Amino acid sequence: MLPDADELAEVLVELAVPHEDVNELVRMGRRVMDDPELRRFLEHSVDELVRDMGRADDPVVLPELDWPAGALQRCFPVYVFVAALPHTRAYHRERGIPAEVSRRTLADLGRNMAVHRRRYDRAGVQSPRWLTRHSRGELYQLGRLQFERTRYGPWNSRTLAAAGLDLAPGTPCLSLHIPDFLGPLSPEACDRSLALAAEFFARHFPEEPYRAALCHSWLLDPQLKEYLPADSNIVRFQERFRTAPEDKPEDTEPVQFVFGDPELSVESLPRRTALERAVGDHLRAGGHWYIGHGWFPL
Repeated sequence: MLPDADELAEVLVELAVPHEDVNELVRMGRRVMDDPELRRFLEHSVDELVRDMGRADDPVVLPELDWPAGALQRCFPVYVFVAALPHTRAYHRERGIPAEVSRRTLADLGRNMAVHRRRYDRAGVQSPRWLTRHSRGELYQLGRLQFERTRYGPWNSRTLAAAGLDLAPGTPCLSLHIPDFLGPLSPEACDRSLALAAEFFARHFPEEPYRAALCHSWLLDPQLKEYLPADSNIVRFQERFRTAPEDKPEDTEPVQFVFGDPELSVESLPRRTALERAVGDHLRAGGHWYIGHGWFPL
């Protein structure tokens, strides 16, 4: 199920796992393979993850390891994703997906662990459920943005209909995601990503004609325009979309993504950049932030 110690270390580096976590993960990997209970749980988890590989309308939730809290519990999803790699890569080969796209897509495991370490200062996987999309062939990193194969459905139709999107339920769409630790969200980088996506999905998923790009993010909250210059990357990103705001405040979203920890007190938030000042000053003035829902035609 898992590579031997030498190969496991190499695989972890390929997946961009933070270097300071590699030795501990290799050591714990031996324990996982030597313990019959852990090995059975690993096999079961991988089976759940790769079942119906490629389906874009069937969310997967990994089983939770019933184990004392600690490094092994926090990091166990790493072994599930590593053990699933042969299945993921086989699916990518079947679709003709370039090895470089596979590598950059699957390296989001390391980015996710870096987010966890930034927040908690220890090894762990921040959001295992998010990473199932990568392993199942649902999401791909193409330049600055990530693109998730999805379908227009009941969960997002109300707000997007308010933004003018008129599609039948089940219509294939692409959800856009903005990964952390990948430089500015410049218009040029976004243009390049969208051009790559147009070519990529037409070539590798020709049976799924995508009608619209969707995005659900605090970055689409129109209130940001009150704080940021009109030529800022975030404002120009917003202007790509037809948007509708959510009516439920989500104040911890920008705090988590801008400052790394949603539990930080509002009064302690730094003011080093225009975005930090926007997020913190708005909250300190008694305002709220909201998830924006946006789309544009493809």
